[in-house]
Amino acid sequence: MSQISPELLSQVRERFAQIDHCPVQGSRIFFENAGGALALKSVADTSRQYAEIPDNQGRDNPGSHELVRIINKAKEDMGVFMNASGGQFFMGESGTELLFRLIMNACLGTGPGEVLGSTLEHPATRSACDRWARIAGQSHILIEHDNATGTIEPAAYAARITPETKVATVIHTSPVSGMGVDLAGVATEIRKVSPECFIIVDGIQHAAHGHIDLSEYNVDGYVISPYKMFSRHGYGLAWISDRLTHLPHNALIDGPEDNWEMGTRDTGAYATLSDVTDYMEWLGEQCLDESVRATADRRTKFEAAGKAIHTQEKALTDAMINGVGNFPGLAAIESVTIIGGDDNPAREGLVSLIIDGIPSVDVVAKLNEQGIRTHLRKADHYSNNILTPLNMESCVRVSMCHYNSEEEVARFLEAMQQITS
Repeated sequence: MSQISPELLSQVRERFAQIDHCPVQGSRIFFENAGGALALKSVADTSRQYAEIPDNQGRDNPGSHELVRIINKAKEDMGVFMNASGGQFFMGESGTELLFRLIMNACLGTGPGEVLGSTLEHPATRSACDRWARIAGQSHILIEHDNATGTIEPAAYAARITPETKVATVIHTSPVSGMGVDLAGVATEIRKVSPECFIIVDGIQHAAHGHIDLSEYNVDGYVISPYKMFSRHGYGLAWISDRLTHLPHNALIDGPEDNWEMGTRDTGAYATLSDVTDYMEWLGEQCLDESVRATADRRTKFEAAGKAIHTQEKALTDAMINGVGNFPGLAAIESVTIIGGDDNPAREGLVSLIIDGIPSVDVVAKLNEQGIRTHLRKADHYSNNILTPLNMESCVRVSMCHYNSEEEVARFLEAMQQITS
């Protein structure tokens, strides 16, 4: 799969709101996608449309029936996109809230034993495990990730898993190092030793990078934040397996036993998920050979979109690290250190860096002055698990998505030359 062609990239960029401008700042390059991806224009239109509707789900009137249909369609769309063969999708307040809820019920529903995670993980899972393992009388164990590569290998889980491991958490991609994890490999190692372990995944950072396959992973929970996958703020989405569904959980007395949703959900939020899957299906169609396009099913199109996104983002990060056009890459700038190294196959669209002698907060500000939006990650409760072992107080996070261009990377490198010279 080659990277997205210039012609297709132009069509892709046309589908996203504020692709090259901010209503406050004006013209800008958006390299802050790990903080929240750009939204599809269709998502904004859909949100506006559903915000006007007064009806609720569950009533016996045509408007209510249509809302239920829209919600069911969105769940079906996500089922195909994420290749879920069973289980259920439901919404919550946010990705963080959903991870807390899944981990709470898994811990409380499994009895004495161990809860296993890693130091690579976001505090959403580490904090939830710390709290609910103690309440459930379980021990919480954190495996050290590899500081040099910015990820964790299945072998690290294999070395620590025991038959007493009742719950395990895995982050699919780190929002600080930008490195992905071999999720299927980790789950395989866990199941070898503790086949009934509940495996819960933080997929929030990974989701925008295109490829999710729940049937391959063999896990019990997978959580995303749709605002990081081309939708909007205000909700999170979780998938849970049938076995996790049936654990005791908060629910209304005499209500549906398998319902995990708390209260009335925003139908418009569900509808925007269908906008996202429609876009991914369209992108996949453009990336398939014409000979197979007409007969390809939706899953095939989604897989083609995921491959195209991965290839495009690798081309962007390679250009940023190794150079593009007349601009040398970050690896050629002596004062720059890249977290995870210059050549790391686990990298997913993100480069975190420091510059010797220049505080990262100043680098972010200087880039912002030139209309290049990046983000400062500090060694605080969000990022100290990655930065503190590297003796870094902060770093500059430059995060891209498939709709970014090599021309934008070139402008970034030009700015970095000015900052470091």
